[in-house]
Amino acid sequence: MSSDNSQKTLPFGEFIALLAFLMSLVAMAIDAVLPAMGQIGHAYQVENVNDLQLLVGVLFAGLAIGQLIYGPISDSAGRKPAIYLGLLTFLVGSLISVFADDYNTMLLGRFIQGVGVSGPKVVAVALVRDQFQGREMARVMSFVMAVFIVVPAIAPSLGAGILYIAGWREIFGSFVLLTAVIFLWFALRQPETLAKEKRIPLSLRNIWRGSKETLSNPIARAYTFAAGLIFGAFVCYLSTAQLLFKDIFQVDVLFPLFFAILALFVGVASLVNGRLVMKFGMEQLATRAMQGMVTLSSGFVALLWLSGGEVPLWLFMVFTALIFACIGLLFGNMNALAMQPLGHIAGIASSVIGALSTFVSMIFGGLIGQAYNGTLYPLFIAFALLALGALLITAPVRSAVSLEQANETK
Repeated sequence: MSSDNSQKTLPFGEFIALLAFLMSLVAMAIDAVLPAMGQIGHAYQVENVNDLQLLVGVLFAGLAIGQLIYGPISDSAGRKPAIYLGLLTFLVGSLISVFADDYNTMLLGRFIQGVGVSGPKVVAVALVRDQFQGREMARVMSFVMAVFIVVPAIAPSLGAGILYIAGWREIFGSFVLLTAVIFLWFALRQPETLAKEKRIPLSLRNIWRGSKETLSNPIARAYTFAAGLIFGAFVCYLSTAQLLFKDIFQVDVLFPLFFAILALFVGVASLVNGRLVMKFGMEQLATRAMQGMVTLSSGFVALLWLSGGEVPLWLFMVFTALIFACIGLLFGNMNALAMQPLGHIAGIASSVIGALSTFVSMIFGGLIGQAYNGTLYPLFIAFALLALGALLITAPVRSAVSLEQANETK
């Protein structure tokens, strides 16, 4: 273990599991709601089916804005108070969604959920950076993602089960219970990782300085925008998954199963990355994954064109699973690459990187999601173009990253 401080830490396995559950609130808030989108739309008389994508879109808007708040708070007050605040805000948003009488109030609750869940998401990364750096940080983040991905794999099934037994409001009620459990686990077991002498006074001047340093660093900037593009492709899939499975492949009741299968490929790839990154390094694995994503997505678009826009479900699943495996290799590595030069301002840096990458993903994911036309073309063209964009953005800094990693291994 390469540690930036001498404070005691949780056992490695428990630390991975706790961080995975903290970050999984994002996935739970998104994916458990997917099977209920139709019923929510019916309950609030939403006429345009694409307007239901706002159930995901406004949460991402809150997530992007909220991330700007919690990092500076965590650098000043400590990591634990910032996460407490985020969990409590998420709980309030969940309660608003439970009791919402109209669609606008529901969307307000979803936005507040996004603001709240951004706290655990962004500060969890700072928790890791407090204790690990370089390839070891990428390894830890990969293991976290491997555990974390189990949640989006099973969340639609949990949502569908709650929907069958009770109703869609109880899905939001389950978020309240889950938040309470995670809050207690975190409060009782996780030590504070930011020593008092390393804290930065909360001021606009310090936030500005930290933000400026983060955005001025060419490596952090490149991998932040690249992560936003890759996650934008994933957001597009999340926004349209339930629609395309039902409309194109007539998969309705079994949607949670197919969704889980694809999500598990992200988790398996993240787990494999945790082992490969120590040998090959973050930059090499990230580059190969982006190249693979471009090649696979372009190949699938060509197959769509040759087959008149229709392909069997098994072929869609094979190509999507391989693309998701590439995404699984990218999540942990891109976060670690962007954070690597900024350990001394981990909270603010994590906020800026998280917020900016989320804004980018929200813009591209939302625009492409609205372009859904009942075919697979928009999604896979988006996969190809956004991965190509990420590849081009990171090209100028790859030599610098490779040099840093070479020095790290000496």
